[in-house]
Amino acid sequence: MIKQDKQRIVEELHAAWSESTAGVVTHYRGLTVSQMGDLRRDLHNADVSLQVVKNTLARRAAEGTGFKAAEELFTGPVAIAFGKDPVAMAKAISDFAKKNDKLLVQGGVLDGKLMDAAGVKALASLPSREVLLSKMLGSMQAPISGFVRTLAEVPASFVRTLAAIRDQKEAA
Repeated sequence: MIKQDKQRIVEELHAAWSESTAGVVTHYRGLTVSQMGDLRRDLHNADVSLQVVKNTLARRAAEGTGFKAAEELFTGPVAIAFGKDPVAMAKAISDFAKKNDKLLVQGGVLDGKLMDAAGVKALASLPSREVLLSKMLGSMQAPISGFVRTLAEVPASFVRTLAAIRDQKEAA
């Protein structure tokens, strides 16, 4: 590989990793080309990029990014997934790893912090961002709606009492 090509790869990875909030480092030894294509397609659907890169180039690209924490994982044949939605990334990789035992998750990085393979698996078990937001909004809305029901009950109770008095006077 020519020095300019190496420098270009390092610069592109550095720029992409600077914008990414999470990454997962995997070993892909034993996967066929079609299986790697399937993995790339699954990750692309989750808006995640996958890069197979030499470890020395990965270490250089990681300088000054959150991926510096994952430097110790850059050994052997690594494929590095990176993107902005850590849960979708972890789910896509975990789902693919369940179907293909040749893909080994080594660990990952989330907001500059190193995660082991169990951390990536735990991240994959989280509900999606939309589900978490809807649960949060529901729990925020519950006290407000309870308060509104309580406030509405006071006039409703008063109206029911007046109706009962009216019915009692009409019956008499």
